[in-house]
Amino acid sequence: MIVKSVAAGDGWIWIRGGFDLFRQNPVIWIALFLIYLLIGMALSIVPAIGPIVLNLLAPVFMAGFMLGCQALESGEELEINHLFAGFKHNTAQLITVGGIYLAGIITIVGLVFVTTGGAMMSMAGHAPAMEEAAGPGMLLAVMVALALLMPLIMAYWFAPILVIFHGLKAVDAMKLSFSACLRNIWPFTIYGLLSMLLMVLAAIPLGLGLLVMIPTMTASLYVSYRDIFSEEVVA
Repeated sequence: MIVKSVAAGDGWIWIRGGFDLFRQNPVIWIALFLIYLLIGMALSIVPAIGPIVLNLLAPVFMAGFMLGCQALESGEELEINHLFAGFKHNTAQLITVGGIYLAGIITIVGLVFVTTGGAMMSMAGHAPAMEEAAGPGMLLAVMVALALLMPLIMAYWFAPILVIFHGLKAVDAMKLSFSACLRNIWPFTIYGLLSMLLMVLAAIPLGLGLLVMIPTMTASLYVSYRDIFSEEVVA
């Protein structure tokens, strides 16, 4: 398949397209989001293993959402069963994507601790020194974390959809996802800034706007995939 470079303004088009998919069946979208939220809460309270399982299964559920988007685009109905459709296709590779992402997060946390943790720990018990250095120390930690996290997010972004629609192996899907995001860094920058603004605004009315924004942003992933990836096959 071919990865296209699209205009910076497409970042907004992805969000708008995600909302168009949402409004085709908002009731089912909200129901899917709430069911997924309940599953996440249930797994999160299981000691030790629960959060790990949730991270491993996240790409599987995301693949289900993407299959639902594909159904809507094809004029079919969005169904609750779409949430679990990822368990029927390439599940092992989807879980592998989740495992690689989880391993990446753990590695980043470790590197951030090694980079900044020693300095922060040395200030323990010295309140004046801690107050003086906490600002720069925390800023360094955030900068290091972001620098390491962004490539991981880029590799993860399209991976579930590339696995579920194209049958790619987990590593190949993550490599292609990173390449696609890198080639479209400007539309993704616009997309990221607008997404953060809209999510903040959605959270203001008691968080009720998130019932619209989270499904919209989920669907926007599918729209961005359709915009960037061509089904043309390179020999």
